[in-house]
Amino acid sequence: MKSDAQLRAEVQAELAWDPAVTAEDVGVIANHGVVTLTGHLRSHAEKLAVERAALRVHGVRALAVETSVKLAAGFERTDADLAEAVGHALEWNVQVPRGAIQPMLEGGWVTLTGEVDCDYQRRAAEATVRNLLGVTGITNLVTIKPLLRSADVERQVQDALVRAFHGQPRQVAVDVNGSQLVLCGKVRSWAELEAVRNAAWSTPGIVSVVNELTVEA
Repeated sequence: MKSDAQLRAEVQAELAWDPAVTAEDVGVIANHGVVTLTGHLRSHAEKLAVERAALRVHGVRALAVETSVKLAAGFERTDADLAEAVGHALEWNVQVPRGAIQPMLEGGWVTLTGEVDCDYQRRAAEATVRNLLGVTGITNLVTIKPLLRSADVERQVQDALVRAFHGQPRQVAVDVNGSQLVLCGKVRSWAELEAVRNAAWSTPGIVSVVNELTVEA
């Protein structure tokens, strides 16, 4: 197991390596595999990039995010202006069904509601809004319509994991209960956990994924 000093140094190096991150704006604290991020960032997109960079480092078992978005002077936008920009951005994204998403703005924070057919459309809506100037945070409340699925949906997920990992990740079990999918077991890193979770969400008809996976020390 890595020491706290080694883990902190590796997370800082990963942040410095990521071109989407201004590393000097981020403080890093490591304590027995739990990494805490602090500081003020210039956009919601950068905040998310910081979190993803930290999770890429092997040995990070949990992440505490104490960062916030603080827009630079001159980059603030009124909620009315931002609402108009969000509406246009969603309308122009071909992966977002027209009229399916309803955005609400308050203090630069965007709340997305609505219903779509697949999880990738829900994620596409959030990704569209994330990079807009003036956005300080996003709450994605978009839901997925339950779809008729084949009886072998569990096998579909297992096959997707085999394709992604050249063999199903060890100690990962998949259980399907109606439109809910439960992942149990252990993975070797946060990157592997994220890949397993994405494979599960890619299954047609899955409305919710319960993630009970743990990252091995």
